[in-house]
Amino acid sequence: MAWESLQNIPSEFKIYRTPLVSRYASPEMAFNFSDMKKFSTWRELWTWLAKGEKTLGLDITDDQIKDMEENIHCIDFERAAFEEKRVRHDVMAHVHTFAKACPRASGIIHLGATSAFVGDNTDLIVMRDGFDILLPKLARCIQSLSSFARKYKDLPCLSYTHLQPAQLSTVGKRACIWIQDLLMDLKNLETARDNLRFRGVKGTTGTQASFLQLFEGDDDKVEELDKLVTEMAGFQKYFLICGQTYSRKVDVDCLAALASLGSSIHKICTDIRLLANFKEMEEPFEKDQIGSSAMPYKRNPMRSERCCSLARHLMCLVQDPLMTHSTQWMERTLDDSANRRICLAEAFLTADILMGTLHNISDGLVVYPKVIERRVNQELPFMATENIIMAMVKAGGDRQECHEQIRVLSQEAGNVVKREGKDNDLVERIRRTNYFKPIYQILDTLLDASTFIGRAPKQVEQFLDKEADPLIEKYSEKMQALGTSDLNL
Repeated sequence: MAWESLQNIPSEFKIYRTPLVSRYASPEMAFNFSDMKKFSTWRELWTWLAKGEKTLGLDITDDQIKDMEENIHCIDFERAAFEEKRVRHDVMAHVHTFAKACPRASGIIHLGATSAFVGDNTDLIVMRDGFDILLPKLARCIQSLSSFARKYKDLPCLSYTHLQPAQLSTVGKRACIWIQDLLMDLKNLETARDNLRFRGVKGTTGTQASFLQLFEGDDDKVEELDKLVTEMAGFQKYFLICGQTYSRKVDVDCLAALASLGSSIHKICTDIRLLANFKEMEEPFEKDQIGSSAMPYKRNPMRSERCCSLARHLMCLVQDPLMTHSTQWMERTLDDSANRRICLAEAFLTADILMGTLHNISDGLVVYPKVIERRVNQELPFMATENIIMAMVKAGGDRQECHEQIRVLSQEAGNVVKREGKDNDLVERIRRTNYFKPIYQILDTLLDASTFIGRAPKQVEQFLDKEADPLIEKYSEKMQALGTSDLNL
């Protein structure tokens, strides 16, 4: 069926739409990478440039500046598309479109600048704003998991190495392991955000030759223009050195921080999926949610699976700026452009989706203590054997003889579990063996799960008090401004 024949179908359903926006992303992050945000920022940059040039003595009038300011958000996108098709240059297409909107200023738009002035500086602004959207959302995830960790700091659970039962920990302690990774990610994102510099006003290949000519060789005015426009854009620093573009290594650093966040979320949600399989924990499940079209009893960890799926995509995206940066020849090659249009937006959009979904999960995690207790009791007798041996030695027994008794009984109990599918009966076997009669009265105490969790509850309190809470407090006001994390789908 030819797409042209589908006359009654809305046009948006006849073209590919990225699911990052159509299904998942928040309105604020979707807008941050929208055409409206991009091209209105271009117009702001041209206006700031004109203001700076006027301040430093160029023949630019207040009326021209006013004309530009009044038309920053009045963008004729159809006109711009027509111009781009005609001139095959996106920046010049928008120069012409902006000039049409504010004819009094047409002669001074883009004065002395190159395409990278609007392109690169806009990308830096958008990435900065993207980090500002992400950081409070990440802090909110940490806050939810911190509340969860405090609630379950004392609840003994099996810990696993090699995905085999090891010793006991607590549900809250495991959550702190997740939080610790996210705290590292928070700092990484803060660093990437704070390290962003403005490209500034540099001209065609970064030498500022065009601006030096505009100001008739006045070096101080060129430097001052760079500072003025940087300040108007809200940046503290600008690059002292660049080619035609800012170094694409900046993109590497930004997407590396986001990819690292993706790895943390993948690990957290994988753990949740495994725990859901053990029936120890579940992500929230809505009243009318359907787990399977064929199996109505299923409660699949759909949100965690979505996080793992998207996190893989996010982790892969850092390869794009790595390749782009490594293949930029001399002062710049244009083979970065098409790639960056895709990878920068997708990285921030994906990270934003992950933040919303992870918060939705962490804010509604369901724990099943009785299941956890049963699983602990299945393994605890094996873990308690060292304590039993020590108690027998204190009661006058021989360590080696006791070890052999325990070894034989443990093997027998293990066969019952593995070959017969029954519960671990090691404790009952010990109770029936006369050799262990001296410790019968303290056997229950030796098998108290709370004595096997070490300092886990204290570690949870110390970690949250000293490391998590200060960073949560830092973002408290911004978190209050966030809406709910209800999922679109």
